Amino acid sequence: MHSQQQENPSKTQHAFVSLVDMLQYRAETQPEDLAFTFLLDGEVESGSLTYAQLDARARTLACRLLTRTTPGERALLLYPSSLDYIIGFFGCLYAGVIPVTVYPPKRNRPDRRLEGIIRDAGPAVALCHERARLGIEDCLKDLPATETLQLMAADLTDAVDGGAWSKPDVGTESLAYLQYTSGSTDQSKGVMVSHGNLLQAMKELDLSFHLGRGRKMVSWLPISHDFGLIFGVLLSVFSGIPCYLMSPLAFLQKPIRWLQAISTYGGTDSPAPNFGYDLCVEKIDTAQRDQLDLSSWQVAAIGAEPIRATTLREFSDFFAPVGFQRTAISPGFGLAESTLKATAIGLDQDYVFTDVYAEKLGKDLAVSPGDADAADIDANTAHIQTLVSSGHPLGDTRVAIVDPDSQEECADNSVGEIWIAGPIVAGGYWNQPEETRKTFQGHLTSGVGPFLRTGDLGFIRDGECYVTGRLKDVVIVRGVNHYPQDIEATVQRSHPALRPDFGAAFSVTEDNQERLVVVQELRRTSLKEAHPEQIFAAIRRAILQDHDLKIHTIALLRTASIRRTSSGKIQRQACQSQYLAEGFPTVAVWHLGDEGSSAAPLGSSVSVTSHAARDWIIRWVASRCERSQDTINPQDAFDVYGMDSLTAVELSQDLGDWIGMEIDETIVWNYPTISALAKFAAGEREISDHGQTSKPLHAPKSTRQQHESLDGLSDDELVGLLYEEIRTNDPE
Repeated sequence: MHSQQQENPSKTQHAFVSLVDMLQYRAETQPEDLAFTFLLDGEVESGSLTYAQLDARARTLACRLLTRTTPGERALLLYPSSLDYIIGFFGCLYAGVIPVTVYPPKRNRPDRRLEGIIRDAGPAVALCHERARLGIEDCLKDLPATETLQLMAADLTDAVDGGAWSKPDVGTESLAYLQYTSGSTDQSKGVMVSHGNLLQAMKELDLSFHLGRGRKMVSWLPISHDFGLIFGVLLSVFSGIPCYLMSPLAFLQKPIRWLQAISTYGGTDSPAPNFGYDLCVEKIDTAQRDQLDLSSWQVAAIGAEPIRATTLREFSDFFAPVGFQRTAISPGFGLAESTLKATAIGLDQDYVFTDVYAEKLGKDLAVSPGDADAADIDANTAHIQTLVSSGHPLGDTRVAIVDPDSQEECADNSVGEIWIAGPIVAGGYWNQPEETRKTFQGHLTSGVGPFLRTGDLGFIRDGECYVTGRLKDVVIVRGVNHYPQDIEATVQRSHPALRPDFGAAFSVTEDNQERLVVVQELRRTSLKEAHPEQIFAAIRRAILQDHDLKIHTIALLRTASIRRTSSGKIQRQACQSQYLAEGFPTVAVWHLGDEGSSAAPLGSSVSVTSHAARDWIIRWVASRCERSQDTINPQDAFDVYGMDSLTAVELSQDLGDWIGMEIDETIVWNYPTISALAKFAAGEREISDHGQTSKPLHAPKSTRQQHESLDGLSDDELVGLLYEEIRTNDPE
């Protein structure tokens, strides 16, 4: 491993009061130092910024913004991950305008989450690339909340002199940006993150990891999400170190690109969720691995979803031969409301496992073999669960484990709700005082507070924090939080036979992955006349469209089956337990994988007619969606069969290989049925929804064109692509 760098002395001599102050300081003291480099396809440098250049671009954009907005107003950032996203973020800060970090809207379907964010935040302007402006205008025109929203192509050069810029009146208490919680649609909540929150969080991370000159950040995480924005981008500026960025999709297509960038540039610090490390082990072979040098990697941060012991062991073991040190792995715990982080493992500290009995954990006790409390456990039949420590609090942060009902602090090794206090805790939710009070104003029975109530369950053991579950029933699939009440509402709106307010959505663990399950009552009047297959198809389509989720199981229930409290609230955990015990009186059940068939590619020598292409696509869909071919209707939309964003991209890639042409990875959105896509594959013209004749898209594309087509995916689609399992063999 490369020698550990000492903390940058210049940092300790300057106390930043805002992120504007932070970047200005870097521009004054390190003007020609490299700040950011973007790797267009994960491999080729497409642009870079020094600190002086970033400061100058931010000043110019700030002056342009102030011709359309006033300080304190909000601005949407509708960019894909890019250098322009970073310029847009700092340009807003330099104008005193509040950036709202989102992603470009969905194509060809309403983006309810974005509409909810726009309605809640009330932005005056939205920033985007000029090349994407017309497409975004088309997507936004039908959203009522966007009637007064100005769209601004921030990469155009206007006759605005950045030298006329004056520093905004912002300080540690000023609102820096709004980070909207993921997974919610009608009830999106904007976390109000201040300059002080961010500076404190980065100070604590910086001190824990000893960042300084000589260190280098590498990141593929979406900049629109707090993990990528704070850890990947802002922490680099705070510490004065260069950062190498790539598109999340560049990593998804070839995970080797992430590790190759670390190897090529001598990356020392790089974050990823659990999924990213799993994908590297799964998709990188020994020959590829042996070309790497990971000895420079000092901090491999891991968080943003449940952390699995098997992931850490397998990644460490597989990449040890090329210099990776297991002490580089730094698990952590946090959430947007605590400015990304709350606990972490510091530099050169080994991560910690603990084995606990599942039986005791279900009773809110963390009991390990050898503990006095384990005397009544039959070790021969007991189930052992291995948990990974998420580290310990950093700096001035305090973590307490609290009984959520009595609000008394729990003893060590007792499971309770994780509460957080300290200067990293955000100021609440934008325009939602009641939700702010419930979440940010927790007080112990002793009166100590306020605390942030995370809704996560965990315990403290030997000073380490372990996360065990979710009190607030948030469903985490592919690393993304989804609120069950939103999923349930979508389900109940999908078909008239479903009973409103009598359904439950939850996740179950299968094959070490979180799977979405929906149990839903039928209306009493629909029990005899219901057509289950139609209802299943409607539910799958609605969940895919609104949440970009693939359902694992749907159970249609008889009336009065769902468990509720006396006040009428759905008891989701009780429903989950009843489902696992097969205790529901079901009318019909659908499982992903009930049916299966083979759909192997036929080879490039096949004559591509629409009939041959249709048969190939049917076989492909049957194989990938685990259905029999005779159940697939060529006129149905792909989402009827549970296809999500990643599966659609895989289909376009495999179809391109089969017909011997390179085609757009997003083609399925333009040809949403098997019949339409088959005609496209055969080179036939189709009439689009807008009445225009669409041209065959078989022409080879440049790397830049491929990248731009993928960057057109929405935020939900991008996150779905990031966290969905890749089940096909990597052609590389």
